[in-house]
Amino acid sequence: MNKQKTLRQGQILRLVARQSIENQDDLCRRLREEGMRVTQATVSRDVHELRLVKTERGYQALAAQAAPAAPALPRMAREGIRDLRPAQNMLVIKTPPGGAQSLGAALDAEGWPEIVGTVAGDDTILVISGSTRQRLAAQKRLQDMLQ
Repeated sequence: MNKQKTLRQGQILRLVARQSIENQDDLCRRLREEGMRVTQATVSRDVHELRLVKTERGYQALAAQAAPAAPALPRMAREGIRDLRPAQNMLVIKTPPGGAQSLGAALDAEGWPEIVGTVAGDDTILVISGSTRQRLAAQKRLQDMLQ
């Protein structure tokens, strides 16, 4: 997957997790407001690949048990994680330049109970867990995705 697609799909996941997105036109408009160049056809493909479903509250990501064989986060992790370093109850993830925010948004969208939150810069994500034990669980999940 190319870097633009990874970034765009990460932004889509972030948008639908935080806002009510009624339709693909609305999603296109909001992506354009964030400076992304998109077409309705591209957004339609992304909605399909991310397995978003339309609900009464707008688009939503499918629950983890109904996720496709290669969901967005594992694919993004394999392509975007360059280094993974533990630091007590935190993980520091290094990505290529410009890759941290979309990967961080995808990680947030997963809603893992062992992750309190993430902070993403340009090429670094700080993943915060409630304890060292929870950090170990999150780290294992991410390392399994890299296999």
